[in-house]
Amino acid sequence: FSQEQLQAGEVPMHYVSRAVHWDRYAPVQMVPYLEQAQRDRSHRRRRHPEPGCPALQLAAGAHSEANERSISPWRYRIDEDENRYPPKLAFAECLCNGCIDTKTGRETTALNSVLIHQTMMVLRRKPCPRDAPATFAFDVDYIRVPVGCTCVLPRSAP
Repeated sequence: FSQEQLQAGEVPMHYVSRAVHWDRYAPVQMVPYLEQAQRDRSHRRRRHPEPGCPALQLAAGAHSEANERSISPWRYRIDEDENRYPPKLAFAECLCNGCIDTKTGRETTALNSVLIHQTMMVLRRKPCPRDAPATFAFDVDYIRVPVGCTCVLPRSAP
């Protein structure tokens, strides 16, 4: 495919199987919401420090998202790769090394926060051989996308 055929980073529709529905994956669905949240923050022009491990706030629980109510909280960031389709995916990042103790509301290292991954099929754009400059082909690839965090018992030393 030439660069002109690959408008706006999209894959030509005849190349993508009808069975592939990237928009059903949460990491794809969340990107527009995360982009809007970034725009909203930049319009307010406030600088918020990167959140560390937050204290548990039970009062805000009913109106918060699962990633904020979890005892292993996480945030999302947009991972961009111009040679991947979809080019933007939401990746989870754990906010704590440990987990939040429900009795104290503070982080404890008695448990560990770890990422939960989902395997997702993507297409990788690669340049065609030299005899066809400025053209691209696509290969199927499977990547592990971090989608959330959970608490686990620490691994014990041998």
